[in-house]
Amino acid sequence: MDFVLNWLVNVPVFAIPFALAALGLIVTEKSGVLSLGAEGFMLMGAMAAAGATLLTGNPYLGLLASAVAASLLSLVFAMMTMTFRVNQVIAGLAIVFLSQGLTGLLAVKFGWTNQPVSGLGKLDFGPLAHIPVVGRLFFQHDLIVYLVVPIFAAVVYVLSRTMIGLRLRAVGDGPDAADAAGVNVTAYRCGAILAGAMLMGLAGGYLSVGVAKIWVDGMSGGRGWIAIALVVFARWQPWRVLLGALLFGGIEALIPRIAAVGIHAPQYFLLMTPYLATLAVMVWSSLKAKNTFDQPGALGQPYLREERR
Repeated sequence: MDFVLNWLVNVPVFAIPFALAALGLIVTEKSGVLSLGAEGFMLMGAMAAAGATLLTGNPYLGLLASAVAASLLSLVFAMMTMTFRVNQVIAGLAIVFLSQGLTGLLAVKFGWTNQPVSGLGKLDFGPLAHIPVVGRLFFQHDLIVYLVVPIFAAVVYVLSRTMIGLRLRAVGDGPDAADAAGVNVTAYRCGAILAGAMLMGLAGGYLSVGVAKIWVDGMSGGRGWIAIALVVFARWQPWRVLLGALLFGGIEALIPRIAAVGIHAPQYFLLMTPYLATLAVMVWSSLKAKNTFDQPGALGQPYLREERR
């Protein structure tokens, strides 16, 4: 019983980086921009959060710094794809490689590598936190755990119930028609890139100040790539992404629990289980009929307005 309870308590914590990163990808890709730079935005956010927390002692300022740092990096991605019209796949990969080098360089220069940071504290629910089983499951988490569902609800509302969301989806599905209707395609795509990067940076920031409570080089550990697979698995639907993130978070939370109870299993086999699950998800997704996907119609296609005219 303790094994299962300890595992379930940690599932939301491990799921949050997947959920926020995948949500950021959905926001970006709903505009028609293919973003493969999630790993890079997460790395930048993780380093910025750790550095800001070490400097200020406040992990919430660290999370704010993670969103700001990722948004600044997204300006480079937006310039490459919107201004210079670099292939979006290549631009996304360039962001990942840039982040890997830049975060390692800055963290060493400022002495942030392998320095423990003050993590996010649990909210105080008083007697509710001491209710057997229920208290540990629902009333002993940090603020971000409780904010994830409202964040998802807000994004779903904006995408489906507001004029901004309608125009954003129109830009992603048919930029020619959107432009003919007076929508600024470039502005909406740049805004989506910026907002999506902030969510991906926040995912990385939570990884360093909410999960690991330390910065180490390359600490995102491929979670950005898993988030990309998660979006495909969820068919670009936010609530499905949240369920998928709980699945991957459950797999990742299980790894330290197995070691803690003394179950002997090959360490590297356990570490590769999230990636085996990713492969299974991609195979499952490829077997589904194409018309079941809610992929934006113009995903990955640059908009060449002057050539059209």
